[in-house]
Amino acid sequence: MAEPLLSLRGVNFSYQNANGRIEALRDITLDIERGEFISVCGPSGCGKSTLLNVMGTLDRPDSGTMSFNGQTLADVGAARLAHLRARDIGFVFQNFNLIDSLTVYENIKLALLYRKEPERNIDARIQEAMDLVGIAHRASHLPHQLSSGQQQRCAIARAIVGKPIMILADEPTGNLDSENAAQVFNILKSLHAEGCTLVIVTHSPAQADQAERVVEMLDGRIQFTRRRLT
Repeated sequence: MAEPLLSLRGVNFSYQNANGRIEALRDITLDIERGEFISVCGPSGCGKSTLLNVMGTLDRPDSGTMSFNGQTLADVGAARLAHLRARDIGFVFQNFNLIDSLTVYENIKLALLYRKEPERNIDARIQEAMDLVGIAHRASHLPHQLSSGQQQRCAIARAIVGKPIMILADEPTGNLDSENAAQVFNILKSLHAEGCTLVIVTHSPAQADQAERVVEMLDGRIQFTRRRLT
């Protein structure tokens, strides 16, 4: 059997807030196969977004082991993790996380600068990403000049411009109306159909059930996983 793209074994993660120490993730064991589409569901505060942050190496586990693309990450330094994220992982957030002072084109370009992409490749990569999500006609606009749906399309273009092998999307349609939500979700599904591994955190049962596998969380633990009936 092929090695998983991402593997977590007995992962725990906690953080401090005003009320004390919060156990956000408890004994998480999960494999994500290459090219798989997974949705992560559960009530607010159950650890979904924290799990995504750990998967994306934005947060380090307190304990347990994690490997990505055949590499154990326990002893990997911050600079190498940043390079791994820039090269292999695309992030899509509910609140878009665009830089207000940069145009659509410039926001997308940032992802390539982090990758240290050769200058000769940059414009073609950006044009390709913008065309794929239907935002090229807004290339010179600033984020505040865009609709919410257009902002999320820009965010997706930024996530995919480097051709990552995995996309992590945290409530990517949470701030969108139903029409734009459907369009954005269909873009993400099309990326998966082209071979990208896709993990989506969602509160939408309709979206969750379109994934190949649903991971249900509660109180920082995985309660169960289920595969889509075909």
